[in-house]
Amino acid sequence: MTPSSPKLLRRSALALGCASLVVMAGSLAPALASDTHRTVPAKPAGQPPVVAGARYLALGDSVPFGYRESNSIPRPNYAHQKSFVGFPEDIASSLGLKVANAACPGETTSSFINVKAQSNGCENNFVFGAKNNPSHTAGKDYRADAPLHVKYASKSESQLTYAEDYLKKWPNTRLVTLMIGANDGFLCQTEHPKDMCAGEIAALQKKLAKNVGRILKGLRNKAHYSGQIVLVPYYSFDYTNVLLTVEVQDVNSALLKGAKPYHVAIAPSFKLLEKASAGARGNTCAAGLLTNLTTKPASCGVHPSVAGSALLAEAVEKVIKK
Repeated sequence: MTPSSPKLLRRSALALGCASLVVMAGSLAPALASDTHRTVPAKPAGQPPVVAGARYLALGDSVPFGYRESNSIPRPNYAHQKSFVGFPEDIASSLGLKVANAACPGETTSSFINVKAQSNGCENNFVFGAKNNPSHTAGKDYRADAPLHVKYASKSESQLTYAEDYLKKWPNTRLVTLMIGANDGFLCQTEHPKDMCAGEIAALQKKLAKNVGRILKGLRNKAHYSGQIVLVPYYSFDYTNVLLTVEVQDVNSALLKGAKPYHVAIAPSFKLLEKASAGARGNTCAAGLLTNLTTKPASCGVHPSVAGSALLAEAVEKVIKK
């Protein structure tokens, strides 16, 4: 199987859920990219272990949701959320956990915090060319059109508020995972098509770090959650493409920077999928780790396949205390 073109991959990714970022590389990458490979100890002293029967809260975008492109094989059924299985369900099955998967396809770090902020298809869609129009967030959204894995209290409840309320209700939750940020990059590309976000990369990284810090601060300080949190970085869908891979590291590095003060473990997801792609010369698609699309010639989407999701679950399990 050969990988699809970068343009096709970007179009697939923009269809409600994004798993990887294609933005121009930024000047901060060399200083921060090495953090992508680092496995951080899972806990400060005293965090309880993850045990069978414990509660697990999964947060983020289309990847933890288990989203598949509309032209993927098998064809997805958006009316039945249980047909979407992401790495949180793999973790829950493996460890015997009670998972609440609050992830939403197309969620950005901003819309995660405030539903009125710009998302990439979760709460609203970006209308190309309407950057300065107050109604540029108009459009259909996943939360209105299809069920999520969990039920939010209202249309105005953000994923952050849901998470804070969940952790207050279930203070003995043993694990929280967070995978968010790629959609911010896709929106940056859409808003700045001439340079594909090249001139805005530093501002994008700053926003990602700030918003992830705000999200984790809410979980730690407002919800008073002191248990294990694992941040799941993004993978490259072609590790042989140096520019693309560094671009993904740009995003991951910003996420790690924002998470640093909050005693968060970092799953080695980027490195684990890179290793698994080695037999296919670094091509994540050819390695069978991405969704198969019904295109001719055959190609892949940007979301993880069953095998890809299993590796993301393995990456999380490597850094949690059991």
